[in-house]
Formats: sequence, C-alpha cells, structure tokens
Amino acid sequence: MCCLRQFLYPSEEDLYKLVRFLVERLSGLSEVGKTADKRNINTSATITDDDFKATLKDWTVKADSQGVDLNDQEVRTGLKELKLKTEVPESSNSKAGDDFVSGSHDTHLIPLKMDEVDAVKISGSRMLDFSGEEVTSVENGKRSTEEFLDARIDASVNEETAVQRDDKHVSELGQKLISLKEQSSKTRYEIEKLQSREKKLMEEATAKTLESQHQEEEHELLKAAVEMAFDDQHDSDFYIVQLNEQVDAKRRNLVELESQWSTIRKPLEEKRRSLEEALYATKPEAQEKLQKFKEIELEIQSVLSETKKREEEHSKLSADFERQPKLPSRRSYIQRITEITKNSRKQDADIERILKETRELQLESNSIQERLHRTYAVVDETVFREAKKDPVARQAYRLLTSIHESFEQISEKILTTDRTQREVAEHEAKLAALASQSLNIDKLQADLDAIRKENELLEQRLHDT
Repeated sequence: MCCLRQFLYPSEEDLYKLVRFLVERLSGLSEVGKTADKRNINTSATITDDDFKATLKDWTVKADSQGVDLNDQEVRTGLKELKLKTEVPESSNSKAGDDFVSGSHDTHLIPLKMDEVDAVKISGSRMLDFSGEEVTSVENGKRSTEEFLDARIDASVNEETAVQRDDKHVSELGQKLISLKEQSSKTRYEIEKLQSREKKLMEEATAKTLESQHQEEEHELLKAAVEMAFDDQHDSDFYIVQLNEQVDAKRRNLVELESQWSTIRKPLEEKRRSLEEALYATKPEAQEKLQKFKEIELEIQSVLSETKKREEEHSKLSADFERQPKLPSRRSYIQRITEITKNSRKQDADIERILKETRELQLESNSIQERLHRTYAVVDETVFREAKKDPVARQAYRLLTSIHESFEQISEKILTTDRTQREVAEHEAKLAALASQSLNIDKLQADLDAIRKENELLEQRLHDT
C-alpha cells in the first residue's frame, strides 16, 4: 500500500529526483536508464518481498513453536512492522535525493524545454505503469500472505477448539468411566455378599433337612415305641421277637451281599492282576509305585483297625461311665471346700482365743497357788508358835493342817476329773471316726457286690452271643 501511494501520489522530492535522473540519462541512454530503473525497482520489490517472506517465516516458526496461539492483534502488529521496514529505506533514499536536488538547485537552475518535459511525462507514465504492475504483484503477495495467515489463525483456532472439545469429551468419558468402575465395584460387592448369603442359606437348608430327617426317624421310632407300649394284645416279648427276626433278616442280607461281592470280586481281581502284569511289562516304574501304594494301603488298614479298637474301647468306657452313679458336681465340691476353709478359720480363731484364755487362767492359778503357799506358811508359823504355849492354839493348828490336806485332796480330784473328761472326749472322737470308717467299709462292700453282679451279667451275654 505504501508503494502504491508513493507512485500514485508522488511528492516534490520524488519529482525532483525523477527529473534529475531523466536529465542525466536522456542524452542517449534512455533505454539503458529504463532498464536500470527496472532493475532498481525489481531489486527493491524483491527486497521488500524477501523481507516480508522472512518475517512471515519467523512468525510461522514462532507460532508453531508456541503452539499456534496467534490472534488478530499480533498479526496486525506484525504487518505494521513490515510496513515500517519497507518505508525506512524509501525515506532514506528520498532524503538523499532531496539533499542532492537542493544542492544542485542552489548552484544553478536547470532550463527545461517542452520536448524534455514531454519526454519526462512519457517516461514517468511508463515508470508508473511498470510500478503499478509491481505494486499489484506485491499487493497480491500481501493478500496471499494475509489469507495464509488468516487460514493459519483459523486452523489454529479450530485446532484449539477441537483440542478443547476433545479434552472436554475425554474428561466426560473419564468421569463416566470412574462412575462405571464405582458401580461395578458396588455390584461386585453386592454379588459377593449375595453369594455368601446364598451359601449360608444353602448350608442352613441342608442342616435343617438333615435335622428334619433325623427328627422324622426319631418320630417314627417313638411312634412305634408308643404303639408297642399301648398295645394290649401283644406283650413286649412279641415285639422283641419281631425285632430279633428283623435283625436276623438283615444279617442274612449282609451275608448274601458278601457272597455276591466275593463272586464279583474274584474276576475283578484277576482282571486287575492281568492289567498290572501288562503294566509292569511296559513300565517297570509302575511296579515300584504300586508297591508303595500297597504299603500305604496296609498302613491305612492298620490305622483303621486301631481306630476301630479305640472306638470300641471308647464305647465300652462311655457305657461304664454312664452306668456308674452320678457324683456331685465340681461346684458342690468347691462350695464344700470353701465352707470347710471358713469353718477351719473360725476354729483357728476360737482355738487361739481359748489358748489365750487358758494361759491367762494358768497364770492366775499359779499366782493364786503361790499366794496360798505364802499365806499357809505364814499362818502355819504363827499358829505353831502359839501352839507351843496355848493348847487352844494347838487344836487350831491341827484343824489348819487337816483343812490344808483336805483342800489338796480336792484340788487333786478336780485335776483328775478334768484329765478324765479330756480323755473321754478324745475316746469319743476316736469312736466316731471308727464308726464312720465302718460305714465306708459297708459302702465299699456294696459297690463290690454290684460290680460282681455286672460282671456275671456280661459273661452271660458273651456266652449267649
């Protein structure tokens, strides 16, 4: 646009420059001047075009590196910078021409003729035509670049919108995926919960069915027992005979089944032996494995036999335990032990109190006896002195000695009675202990008789079987 304005509306400086140029070149080198002018214009146009392309390339590179974020304002600023680049050299050229024209105008005036002016007009018109073509080409280039930039901007905007849409769509899909995962986890948890509940219900159902079957069997047995009990036509011996007949029939069935199994087992064993021989012939390693298997089977049989023996022993012991009289529970023993300990503590306290009282009494008795001995010695001395002088005192002395002897006899009798009472208590305790021991012996004798009777009954049953 700048070049077009410069050529369509030339300034005085441009006209002076053009006139001077034509005056210098019209002396026979008009053609050479035209070609030179064309070259200058072409070079300027190519320079401007090259600058424009370079700047355009820089913009595209920057846009590509920055992720295509150009807008209209940035494009306009870039175009203005490009215009300034094209105007700067033209202005410098115009200034140089102005200095040159002003210097030549100051020195002398240039006479112009009509034919020279016409020539100038013709050459100016030719140059304007040429410059118009160049300007149109430049404008077309600028338009193409602007269109390219607009297309580039539109593409970048479209790409940004597409990327934003894709991001939004991806975020929505991610949220949906997260919600679906949460729903799937919840459903899985619920399914596992329902499966566990179903298993529990199935187990409960199987347990209830087994219980119902067991209860039905017990009900049938009780019903049969009630019918037997309330049956007035037949005695219990009749039902016992029926049960024995049923047991015998079942035994016969078992014997028949065993015979059938023996007849079936023989050909199967022969077949098994033949197959084993064929297998040994083909694979000798199988023989070793079979031997190990047989050893394991023998061990299993021995273990089973031991378990059967232990079960029989357990059943016998359990029956014996049930037959034995029921003893009081452990709690009763604990209560008795606690009561005994309490009573023993009370007795210990009583014994300590009694011992303390006896010590006190012994001390008192000892002190009284000492006092009595002292008083008796004093009285005896005084009365004995007086008895030597007075016959009445002599009689009193005799009474005193008799009283002392009688009191000694009384004290001895009291001590002997106390000793005899204690001995009697000890003998009574011993008699009670002997009586309790005799009762325990009677109980043991009764238990021994009961055990002998049970052994006799068991021997009779064994002989019957």
